[in-house]
Amino acid sequence: MSFYPKVTTDPTGSTPASPRFPDLEKRVLEYWKNDDTFQASIDQREGEEFVFYDGPPFANGLPHYGHLLTGYVKDLVARYQTQRGKRVERRFGWDTHGLPAELEAMKQLGMTDKKQIEAMGIDKFNDACRTSVMKYADEWKQYVNRQARWVDFENDYKTLNVEFMESVIWAFKQLSDKDLTYKGFRVLPYCWKDETPLSNHELRMDDDVYKNRQDQTVTVGFTILAGETEASKELAGVQALAWTTTPWTLPTNAALAVHPSIDYVVVPAGEAGVKASAAAGPFLLSRDLLGSYAKDLGYKDAKEAAAAITASYTGEQLAGVRYQPLWDTYTDTEKYGTENAWQILTADYVTVADGTGIVHQAPAYGEDDQKVCEEHGIPVILSVDEGAKFLPVFGNGPLAEIVGVQVFDANKTITNVLKDEAKLIKQASYEHSYPHCWRCRTPLIYRAISSWYVEVSKFKDRMVELNEQINWIPGNVKHGQFGKWLENARDWSISRNRYWGSPIPVWECTGAECEHREVFGSLQEMQNFFGRLPVNHEGQPDLHRPFIDELTKAHEGCAEGGTLKRVEDVLDVWFDSGSMPYAQVHYPFNNQEWF
Repeated sequence: MSFYPKVTTDPTGSTPASPRFPDLEKRVLEYWKNDDTFQASIDQREGEEFVFYDGPPFANGLPHYGHLLTGYVKDLVARYQTQRGKRVERRFGWDTHGLPAELEAMKQLGMTDKKQIEAMGIDKFNDACRTSVMKYADEWKQYVNRQARWVDFENDYKTLNVEFMESVIWAFKQLSDKDLTYKGFRVLPYCWKDETPLSNHELRMDDDVYKNRQDQTVTVGFTILAGETEASKELAGVQALAWTTTPWTLPTNAALAVHPSIDYVVVPAGEAGVKASAAAGPFLLSRDLLGSYAKDLGYKDAKEAAAAITASYTGEQLAGVRYQPLWDTYTDTEKYGTENAWQILTADYVTVADGTGIVHQAPAYGEDDQKVCEEHGIPVILSVDEGAKFLPVFGNGPLAEIVGVQVFDANKTITNVLKDEAKLIKQASYEHSYPHCWRCRTPLIYRAISSWYVEVSKFKDRMVELNEQINWIPGNVKHGQFGKWLENARDWSISRNRYWGSPIPVWECTGAECEHREVFGSLQEMQNFFGRLPVNHEGQPDLHRPFIDELTKAHEGCAEGGTLKRVEDVLDVWFDSGSMPYAQVHYPFNNQEWF
């Protein structure tokens, strides 16, 4: 079998002095097409199979040089294995779900937020996503073929096909049956423009995710209250100084954290005096960082400040010391469950790298904050909505001006209130590397989100073991980027409160006290339970929203007469991608023996 046509020479029998290479390339491509050379290279090899998985593109954007470059690498691997006698099927696929598809559809429809989607109707919006997502499929085919890459477009798969999606929900059911999924309230990276969380690995998938950003930092004085412990009695009236790069989280301050073995000292205000906008002292902060605050506390230099120390405590001795809340917004303990809030806690993650060595804790907006506060019975309280704008709860107090204001825009107002109330010790500009949304480039916030998780921590050690059996090229990836990622892998947030995606196949009872839940892993299971399938406007089985949401059933076992309704979230698009090896062949519903 010849892979290449004969080159036609000119009438004299000599090769042209200036051959037109594009014409030669097109003739080769035409020959391959007419000869069906690619398929023959597969059919003639019935021996060992080399399985090749291709990371598919979105077809709602045109291919570019990056796709060209990686396409050549993929083609090289497949051709090399073919030449070694392996059977290498190369099925092309299309990623079709997820926020990138939604954003493109929103752009085409002139939409800017989720409310407009729901006003239009989820069915109509998802139809727009379906149309948009394959907009440039023909251009992709032309591009890939023109670069002389061999792939099978005739038997391509799309993640939006009901067969693919059925395998996806089957995978979720398998994880659920193994007790590897759970619903939890966790602090996650959150895009307030797209109104959806990101998984932690999405912060590491793009070189441009972290960008330098100027933020305002503040150091605030928290007045310690007299208590029963010796430290509480001695520190009554002292200002514990805490530093934060997110002033907008201060209205939900619930605790202060210190390191148990760090040394903390008390100093009075220096003779040079402090600003009128600052607390009068005395002050509590880390001994190691006293020098950087010397002038702010009324001393001419670090030496003079150190000489003024009147007492010292380890962080462990400060544990349990209570202080006065900055504001009384959440002091109704019966309403908010804050009876354990506003105390000093110990945490190993606290350092003296910067700030004061005392860390402000807002459990709704920090991963470490939530974990430490949860251990001490301090609740998560959300102060902002899905668009990161402050809620009306602040309407009658000193922070009334921040209601309805986006968090970054509220920093200045909050700082001014602290200044007016003589609680601000220091204000400064701070440049740091800050995470941005990889899709829309908006600066992210961290926000407590109710999300579904895969409990990766349960099988992380097994993944580390299996990684040792993989032949990585280049080899440094094994114990480098990938190995380190495995060692530090956290539970995976797999739910997105969006519209265009594979559904989370979980139905929960609406009864207030009922915790009953059903999980379905196939269309047949849904048919058996609900007596019908989710079908679209054309009468075809369809697992997309809103058709899947229409499957409901009275829960006979619920004393409150509840109804089983599907949770509204869809799966993270990366769950689709991870399901590709079996979902592209509709396993386990088809191709069981082959797979």
